[in-house]
Amino acid sequence: MSQPEATKDKSNKIKQKPKVRAPRVNSETQAFWDATAQGKLLVKRCNACGENHFYPRTFCPFCFSDDTEYLECSGLGVIYSYSVTRRGEPYAIAYVTLDEGPTMMTNLIDCDLDALTIGQPVKVNFVDTGEGTALPFFTPV
Repeated sequence: MSQPEATKDKSNKIKQKPKVRAPRVNSETQAFWDATAQGKLLVKRCNACGENHFYPRTFCPFCFSDDTEYLECSGLGVIYSYSVTRRGEPYAIAYVTLDEGPTMMTNLIDCDLDALTIGQPVKVNFVDTGEGTALPFFTPV
């Protein structure tokens, strides 16, 4: 994960501008990263067992079938777990469980780090890498 630069506004809310690097894109993840650049969050759905999974990969981690396809997500979820780091510029990393089922590791941005709670609703917020891709970070709803 990338450590964000943070500034405080008048309400003491942390306004974060993440420093992000472009991910390594390969043939298996190309469609996922192309979608993030368009502001879409995708997970894989297995047509054999019906399970959704993240991170994008050809084989289903539940039944090992290669009959998978991309599914566009709502971008909504809840915080499953999180950790706030206050050394240097403060930032938060989290596991977010998407409404579609999979849990993904991400950063929480544009939020009051002291007000975060497990189970808190969040929505995706894409941060442009400047290199043709964007990273899916999350913001409290």
